[in-house]
Amino acid sequence: MTSSEQPRSFWSTGDYDEVSRVISDLGPALVRAAGVRPGDRVLDVGAGTGNATLPAARAGGLVTALDPTPELTAVGARRALAEGLSVTWTTGVAEALPFPDAAFDVVLSCVGAMFAPDHVGTARELLRVCRPGGVLAMANWTPDGAAGRFFGLLARYGAPAAEPAPTAWGDAEYVRDLLADGCASLSLQERDLVLTFDGDSAQLAELYRATFAPVIVTEAALGGAPERLAALRRDLVDLLRTADRGAGHVYRYLEVVGTRAGT
Repeated sequence: MTSSEQPRSFWSTGDYDEVSRVISDLGPALVRAAGVRPGDRVLDVGAGTGNATLPAARAGGLVTALDPTPELTAVGARRALAEGLSVTWTTGVAEALPFPDAAFDVVLSCVGAMFAPDHVGTARELLRVCRPGGVLAMANWTPDGAAGRFFGLLARYGAPAAEPAPTAWGDAEYVRDLLADGCASLSLQERDLVLTFDGDSAQLAELYRATFAPVIVTEAALGGAPERLAALRRDLVDLLRTADRGAGHVYRYLEVVGTRAGT
């Protein structure tokens, strides 16, 4: 299986679009942080169904959306078409972006590139395709926030665990080591996202069980161990309850905004 086929087969499991709706406020927040303006050449890496792609296009950006899973970008393409937004959708991986050096004014990644296994290669590519003076902006789940603990829980029950973990991208010092040399300035701020979900923690857990590839794959692997499967389901609800602040479930993320070095 090639590097692009592996994430495709994984993330096409379930219905990621339903999960994306739960974090729908994250993309617009990232686009605002990046300061996307009309006419900016924008690349969204790990675009999925267009959480950041569509807001960037609405802001007037000339947007290219890249993801390894065409089943996801097909959903985003239908939405863009329905809104009359012009977006270029392409298949590819963050570690080997199929674009020339300095091709974009703004490079975005909304909890997308963080899941590419080669962090150093991903950082190098994100910087390479951003023009000098351009903006690199990312939203990455923090290791100790609810989303980070979510993935840690799945790993304890046997989910494939990458090393380094994707949530390392949510650690400010780790990201500084990856990006600072290529940036003239780099802002790293932890922020909270209130999920767009009106149900309780048990209902949110059911949504993940039905639609989110990491949960579906982990549960499938536990099919022959009913006691562990039941324990995972209990633990997932308990974890989500810790994220419930009363006014909604809250996930913490690291907002990364850098200005590409060079002239």
